[in-house]
Amino acid sequence: MEPMSPDGVCERADAHAAAPLLNCLLREAAEPAGEQGVHRLRAGGRLLRVRGDRRPRDPEVFARGAWHPLSHAELVKLTAEELCRATGVSNLELPGEMLDSRDAVAAILAARARATAPDDPYLRSEQSLVTGHPRHPAPKARGGGPVADWLPYAPEAYARFPLALLGVRADAVLEEGDTAALDALGTAPPGYRLLPVHPWQLALVGSRPPIREAFQDGRLVRLGDTPWPVWPTAAIRTVYAPDGDLFLKFSLDVRITNDIRRLWRHDLLALRRTDTAVASAFAALPGPAAWLSDRGYRTAGFAFEELAVLVRDGVRGHLLPGTTPLLAAALVEGFEGSPLDTLTDPGPWWTAYLRQLVPPALEAFERHGVVLEAHLQNTLVAVDAAGLPVQALFRDAEGVKLLTDVSRPAGWERLVYCLVVNNLTEVAALLAERHPGWNPWPTARAELARHPVPEIPALLASPTLPGKTNLLLRWTGADGADARYLPLPNPLARR
Repeated sequence: MEPMSPDGVCERADAHAAAPLLNCLLREAAEPAGEQGVHRLRAGGRLLRVRGDRRPRDPEVFARGAWHPLSHAELVKLTAEELCRATGVSNLELPGEMLDSRDAVAAILAARARATAPDDPYLRSEQSLVTGHPRHPAPKARGGGPVADWLPYAPEAYARFPLALLGVRADAVLEEGDTAALDALGTAPPGYRLLPVHPWQLALVGSRPPIREAFQDGRLVRLGDTPWPVWPTAAIRTVYAPDGDLFLKFSLDVRITNDIRRLWRHDLLALRRTDTAVASAFAALPGPAAWLSDRGYRTAGFAFEELAVLVRDGVRGHLLPGTTPLLAAALVEGFEGSPLDTLTDPGPWWTAYLRQLVPPALEAFERHGVVLEAHLQNTLVAVDAAGLPVQALFRDAEGVKLLTDVSRPAGWERLVYCLVVNNLTEVAALLAERHPGWNPWPTARAELARHPVPEIPALLASPTLPGKTNLLLRWTGADGADARYLPLPNPLARR
């Protein structure tokens, strides 16, 4: 692959970073102003013009009687000014994250030009998200640290690396569930248990007093690295070990999108209950849908969250024979080998996608009280040799809600956001963009309507859907799990 010029990298990085930020700004702080592509910022009244719809580009602001192009840095400044006016709150952190996200994209693009993509289409799909979350203001921010600290572990740069192996003295180990797969990663000395650690996380927390002291007094020992590499997935802190068909999820003391990505104590303590509920629901579901179980966790008592590792099922034991799993988010972003690239008629593919995705999510909710976090990054789609979806696989118990813990209206709103707004509307928009004149929504209405869920008729009649406000959430410093929604036009409603 020919290396890109610095100018080419900068131009592409600006475009990749501007699109999700514009999506947020237009959704959360603007309204259409008549002419195609023109929007009025509600608080400041300024006019903003963009080209494109699904992924807006080439932003311009109207001033002094003319349109003026905005660089990414200027767009960040305009966004900050608008949010200050709209909320009455200032924020010194988020503009820096937006700029960091853009610079991270530039580093990723340069690294991809020098690297070789994995042969496995599944791994290619997990490592394809250069733009990332299409409606987050800083989807690629990496905590503001030097590029050299995080790039070796970046999935978007086609990274693969060994895990660091530690031995934890047996009397300091805390674990729950099935963690036997961890013991196969190496050999611990007598009196110790094996604990794999993400090397980036070890660099971040290894010198903190509880961990430094544990190394000094022998409660922790270094045992080298795994003899084979792992592949970081789209979630960054979750890695896949193809040899053992195993996912491992780690703490990572870095803000990525809305949250510091640490395995929090309260989530780990709730893990077995949540995962058991989801696994039981999927065991009772008709059809081929699968749940990648979060089997258990292991950590050290003196650094419970910092050194925690979660063991998750791999994919091969759940796949239908002869199928290939692909990350749903990658279908929207695009990657080499995507089955969407060869479609001439999107109808059959879309029908198959809906038929695999919608029933298990609705059945789990209605019959078992399980609210899947069925967004694009937590959904895998297995396709057959012709590229048609034949199976959906879901993951991440941390994001699951149970109706025993949340109200049914709150659970339903979350499911509609994750399944319909974050997932189906993004896939539908891509297909409609590539196949002008094709309407995905009658088929989606029909699929939803055939399920006996009491909320479905109201969903299909409602003029609006709940849209998560990631920009305002980050600007006001709300907890990432404290989702806030604003009404969006509902394409499912008859017009």
